[in-house]
Amino acid sequence: MDEKRTASGGAGAGGDPGAVGRRVQRLRTERGLTQRQLAEPAYTPAYVSTLEAGRVRPSEAAVRHLAERLGVSYEELATGRPAHLATGLRLRLVEAQRTLATGAAEAAATAYAGLLAEAVRHGLPDERAAAVLGLGHCALETGDLPAAREHFEAAEKLLAGAPLPRRAPAVRGRAVAHLLAGELRYACYLLESAIDELNTSGLQDPGALLLLYTAAIAPYMDMGAHARAAQAGELALALAPQVSDPELVAGLHRSVARTLIAAGRTAEADASLARAAEIYQQLQIRTELAHCHWMRGYVHAQDGDLSGAETELRAARDMLASKRAALYTSQVEVELADVLRRRGKTTEARELLHRLLGELHPDRGSVHAGGAHRLLGLIHEEAGELDSAEEHYVTALALLERAGAAGDLADICRLLGDLLRRVGRTEAAMDAYRTGLGHRASPGSTTLGPAPIRPPTA
Repeated sequence: MDEKRTASGGAGAGGDPGAVGRRVQRLRTERGLTQRQLAEPAYTPAYVSTLEAGRVRPSEAAVRHLAERLGVSYEELATGRPAHLATGLRLRLVEAQRTLATGAAEAAATAYAGLLAEAVRHGLPDERAAAVLGLGHCALETGDLPAAREHFEAAEKLLAGAPLPRRAPAVRGRAVAHLLAGELRYACYLLESAIDELNTSGLQDPGALLLLYTAAIAPYMDMGAHARAAQAGELALALAPQVSDPELVAGLHRSVARTLIAAGRTAEADASLARAAEIYQQLQIRTELAHCHWMRGYVHAQDGDLSGAETELRAARDMLASKRAALYTSQVEVELADVLRRRGKTTEARELLHRLLGELHPDRGSVHAGGAHRLLGLIHEEAGELDSAEEHYVTALALLERAGAAGDLADICRLLGDLLRRVGRTEAAMDAYRTGLGHRASPGSTTLGPAPIRPPTA
């Protein structure tokens, strides 16, 4: 070899040859080896001396030879990382994910923060991105939406050079954070842009597409774009046989149930939710299982089974509260308050809603905040307190208009119009009806232009 004559040939093992040399010197000294003992038979003592002094960049072959003589791995000598560090970190990332699924988000966030610091310290970019993504999911669960967006944006930046399928979970997380903040159109924009990029780039990844199509259903439904939501559900179902991740498939069944409910196919929706719940139960993912109870409660309410609805919604509320998922808990309680009102438990419903209004606001659950004001308007109207009812309807209208929740907007305009007509304010009632009709004019559409293109495989 050239190196046997103390030449420096080779591609090099890292950006700082001095760092490798210092590690070689430290490990050699710890093991009581001379430079000759370390070098032979492939290299000269002079080469080892030059390397330890930082005046030569070692080739991969040289680093592998020296690592073997020193009894360490190539990675540890080349990078300074302890052997199997990345593998150990990945295992602990899985443990943190399990903590988030089965326990409190705060405990998971502490674990992810520690793993992030370790990944940064040892220069492990993939593990760093995974830890940041995990922190985003923890922030989503605790309802800290600004922090969630920040973490998901950071994860996207860390993965900027990676293929889109690897970035898809961060895109989806950011879209969900915007959805929960009431920014429905922007959530759709993020998801549709990623879907189109995947479908046109040739990066056919069924799992990533399934994740994005499934995530798009909720903002479509809240915007009243039921036709587009149904199409997203159909495309996701077509991709499902190609996906092996059971959690992704369960999420699909849970989301598709919303489109089935909107189409009046409640029995099929309940069956879809049952399939999702079974998978989540097996995987012990408590938050998602709670979401299944939540939606099954909604299905029972649609069918007029208010007792069954209350049971399911209370189960969902208790599961989410036990995980301290504050924002989701508040949203379930809005649905529960509606069921309580319909069951004649007006006092309990009123007290629950007034408490919730301190936890929901325009930047944190605006659609459900609008729903809470709508319900309080109904309660006040039924009690003959018409001024208070009007105040709540107008507040709900402003919240829903800001979010772009078209279906709910049309309903609140009808309620407000009926109230105004009842007290003889005919012109104001007509304005309210016209506003509602405007939101009903284009059902199933959005302001985002054409729907995402279909994947070639679907």
